[in-house]
Amino acid sequence: MPKSINLALQGGGAHGAFAWGVLDRLLEGDEIDIAGISGTSAGALNGAAVTAGLAARPGKAGRRAARENLDYVWSQVGQFSDNRMVRWMSSMVPIPRGLQRLAELMSPVAWLEGFSRVFSPYDTGPFYSNPLHAIIREMPHKLHAGSEAGPDFFVTATNVRTGRVRIFSGAEVTPEAVMASGCLPTLFRAVEIDDPATGRREAYWDGGYSGNPALFPLFIPTLPPDIVIVTINPMEREAVPKTPVEIQDRINEISFNSSLLRELRAIQFMKRLAAEGRLTGRGMKEPLIHMVSDDTLMTSLGTRTKVMPAPGLLGRMKEAGRGAAEAFIAGDAANIGQRDSVDLPKLYG
Repeated sequence: MPKSINLALQGGGAHGAFAWGVLDRLLEGDEIDIAGISGTSAGALNGAAVTAGLAARPGKAGRRAARENLDYVWSQVGQFSDNRMVRWMSSMVPIPRGLQRLAELMSPVAWLEGFSRVFSPYDTGPFYSNPLHAIIREMPHKLHAGSEAGPDFFVTATNVRTGRVRIFSGAEVTPEAVMASGCLPTLFRAVEIDDPATGRREAYWDGGYSGNPALFPLFIPTLPPDIVIVTINPMEREAVPKTPVEIQDRINEISFNSSLLRELRAIQFMKRLAAEGRLTGRGMKEPLIHMVSDDTLMTSLGTRTKVMPAPGLLGRMKEAGRGAAEAFIAGDAANIGQRDSVDLPKLYG
């Protein structure tokens, strides 16, 4: 009988292909049943593909549909790498041909970073487009907001005006919500969505600024206690960053891990209170935390490959994800429903 879990899918741009591999392996077999998903940025994109596929068909057919969606999504993401990205950016804001050639000879990522400091996504006028819109809408199996089939799906975005986290769920989970979760403000215009809580139209940026991924939506009583976090950003790096690129990369990793570490610290605090008998009669369930990761791979990569993966990297990351999922099924999956697979105090220090 499959073991029921929730998935927490971290964001990390093109590095989300690692989670593609994890999900592909989990969906391939029948050892694991996915009851809930919380996703941020690339994690939200992966979550949308899986949720839509599982909701489209029952049983094994739904698993195949989810894998088809994932394959489609990442085949499209792979088109926005290397010089393709340069040409896409050039089409939004025309630049001299000589500068285009120079940009292609130099690091595309360095050029893109410099470009984003001079130009805003709002400078493109009617030529602006967000490529995620077409990817989400053209998945083989569509995302239907409010569908009761498939896992419960939660998408995290950051409210630009307030800086607070916004969790989209149920009928709120539209392609626009997924786009909002992956909206890097230097590349894309803020995604505007009506918020019934404030009664106004709000603008949203990448969810990684406020929850990467958010765990608390998965605490509802109808979901199982086990949360499997698929991590993209390495928690630790032994070497002290010294070059400007290394320093900026590590700043980004720390920033996008901070919200997750805060939630894990709160979970451990709650566990300690429960162990001391101080939560008796409060009707709270105790989350059980597990992780699927490949820190060796992730620490070998820089943050810049999240934006422009080298040729073949997406496929390599998918295979690494499949391998990590296989190891999880063979090992830590035995802890599901019983205990944590993660030493939380050691993790957050």
